[in-house]
Amino acid sequence: MTELGRLLTAMVTPFDESGEVDYEGAQRLALALLESGSDGLVVAGTTGESPTLTHDEKLRLYAAVKEAVGGRGAVVAGTGNNSTQMTVDLTREASRTGVDGILAVVPYYNRPPQEGQFRHFEAVAAATELPVILYNVPSRTGVNMTDETANRLSRIDNIVGTKEASGDLEQIRRIIEGAKDGFRVWSGADEDTCAIVAAGGYGAIGVITHLVGRQVADMIEYAAAGRMAEAEAIHERHVPLIRALFSVSSPIPLKYAMNQLGFRVGSLRLPLCEPDDEAAERIMAEVRRHTIDLAVAV
Repeated sequence: MTELGRLLTAMVTPFDESGEVDYEGAQRLALALLESGSDGLVVAGTTGESPTLTHDEKLRLYAAVKEAVGGRGAVVAGTGNNSTQMTVDLTREASRTGVDGILAVVPYYNRPPQEGQFRHFEAVAAATELPVILYNVPSRTGVNMTDETANRLSRIDNIVGTKEASGDLEQIRRIIEGAKDGFRVWSGADEDTCAIVAAGGYGAIGVITHLVGRQVADMIEYAAAGRMAEAEAIHERHVPLIRALFSVSSPIPLKYAMNQLGFRVGSLRLPLCEPDDEAAERIMAEVRRHTIDLAVAV
């Protein structure tokens, strides 16, 4: 099964001046992210404003990014929805675009019980031969996927790991210890990456990696090798940046920062909008304190 990589970036979706998806911009960004430390990319996830992308836009975006990337890195399609049938349908179609894997979020808003979550992901996995990554982010979905459910799902052959953004490190440790051999735990919250990898997690699906990808890659390498003083030094340096980039709803701060730095990714789609002047000043004051790994490519 395809190797998806230890460090993936949950990529923003660039838009042009008219608010349409900038597919060429997405291709440029994908290549720049791979050059700045990422092993692979998640396309049309939450950071990519997936709730505002149409079905056809997502399919075209998956294909465009994979065409640009080729074999240089993994492309994982975010196909999750709070409708199992819609998720299954998009997963099937995404699998024909050439992507390397699938990321599916716990169904949001309708708050399914654990058995409903299990059946949902069982159906998604059955819709594709590609590796599937679960995504648990209770702050956005309104419901947690427990370690018991994650470990049960890990027994399905092509469910290869989980992106964990629950913030519950004890739950995450129980997944690391209780899942099938080879099941991978990626941090889904930048602030938790160092701790998760130190506990035996595999890597991260990050947001700050748009800006400091090489540095996060180094941190993961140090933590995985038990070189915790070096890993924690990088982590501590990044904590204020993480907080700035999540000071209002993501990806508002990140897209604003990238545009200000000269890597144009365009506007946001409503209901997201640009930060107010005070928030924008706080974001950039922190961003400018850091060495940025992403090369400007405009």
